[in-house]
Amino acid sequence: MSLGRFSMVVVMAGGFLAGCAVGPDYTRPRATATMPTAYASSTNGWKVAEPQAHLPKGNWWEMFGNDELNRLEAEAANANQSLRAAVARFDEARAITDVTRAGLFPRLDLSPSATRQRVSGNRPLAGKAAGSTNTWTFNDFIMPLDLSYEVDLWGRVRRSVESARAQEQANADDLETIKLSVQAEVATDYFTLRALDAEKELLNTSVGVFCKSLELTQNRRLGGIATDLDVAQAETVLKTTQAELPATMLQRAQFEHALAVLTGQPASAFTLPERPLSIAPPIVPPGLPSELLERRPDIAAAERRMAAANASIGVAKAAFFPTIRLNGLAGFESVSAGTLFNWSSRLWSAGPSLTMPVFDAGQNSANLRLARATYEETVANYRQNVLTAFAEVEDELASQNLLASQHEAEVDALQAARKQLEIADNRYRAGLVTFLEVATAENTALDIERTTVQLRGQQLVAAVALVKSLGGSWQNPSLALQSARARSR
Repeated sequence: MSLGRFSMVVVMAGGFLAGCAVGPDYTRPRATATMPTAYASSTNGWKVAEPQAHLPKGNWWEMFGNDELNRLEAEAANANQSLRAAVARFDEARAITDVTRAGLFPRLDLSPSATRQRVSGNRPLAGKAAGSTNTWTFNDFIMPLDLSYEVDLWGRVRRSVESARAQEQANADDLETIKLSVQAEVATDYFTLRALDAEKELLNTSVGVFCKSLELTQNRRLGGIATDLDVAQAETVLKTTQAELPATMLQRAQFEHALAVLTGQPASAFTLPERPLSIAPPIVPPGLPSELLERRPDIAAAERRMAAANASIGVAKAAFFPTIRLNGLAGFESVSAGTLFNWSSRLWSAGPSLTMPVFDAGQNSANLRLARATYEETVANYRQNVLTAFAEVEDELASQNLLASQHEAEVDALQAARKQLEIADNRYRAGLVTFLEVATAENTALDIERTTVQLRGQQLVAAVALVKSLGGSWQNPSLALQSARARSR
């Protein structure tokens, strides 16, 4: 068989086997061995998970109807450095995909050169030294065009592209994960800061009230009605409350600095004016659809990494088979630049090459075991992510219900504590009891009121955590904003 006819056979074989690729085709494994029939806190059933991180999530934070939070979220989206790093990693993955995809096409290189050389007189010629008569110095001008193409008989290149594309999609989902995390962290820190503002305002108000109470007790002591013990108790209540202020202000400063980092600003140049917490927590509708969980980008990223690892098994299997390349060379060569492009200066060569593994000391087998083990690892990670997502949703749904019940109970307890304080104060003014009862009632009322303020902040933080666990808001963004504005009015 002539070389040209053999090349034609190789090309035809490559075309015939173009659809053949060794290694398993990807099929998404089950997320868990047993799927729950419903959320423990919901009435909707589950269905087989199909990650859909590409679904729009909208500006979910707008459901709270707070302009300042909206501004901080916008600043974080534009200047957060972790987010920018994630964007760069996604660009890297896209570039890797393009590099890998280039292997599907022939490679053509032009490598012109110009050299001047002297041939050795003692070079071998027909088994003997050529002799000085065959020694000369000459120029060599060459303009070659090299063609190389791997005939992807076993799908090595196609599996590599499949793996790179899946990794690119996983990086896109990682970007969405970081974006959602940054958004949730901004909202969490903002609501916590505002809860601390409300707590600080409560402490300042209580300090003013306790100052007047101390002044009243001191006047009663001068009149002989109260004792030194009453004065000491009133002063203790005042000083204890004043001592709480620095700790609260420190916590506020720390959350303010955290918001500065999230929005890409120096902590020393970032300030938020103090405002009390006046945002009502959103109402979570009953029967959340299970499809919401499919928007979680971390689950989608884990699923895409399974696909990439599965394709890598095919790449490892292809290494056991021969690699066939079609090589070609065409161009011009001459000893003179003036005759380089003459027709008589043309040169060419063409033909296939075959590389077949004969002995690799078990390297290919080890690579195949590595690829299979990596795939099993990604399957386990995917299932763990799904189980974690189930637990997080259940946790946050339970938090919504239980924190609301606790807040309602604390509000009732606060009303009772204020009534108790009023009675104790009247009894003290009438000289029926010592100041100890008043001090005890004041401490009780202050503790319950602080708990009530903290619970309001925790409810908002839990709402943000629920959004994050679901991969986005449970509401239509425009309807959520209208609802939040209506609550605010």
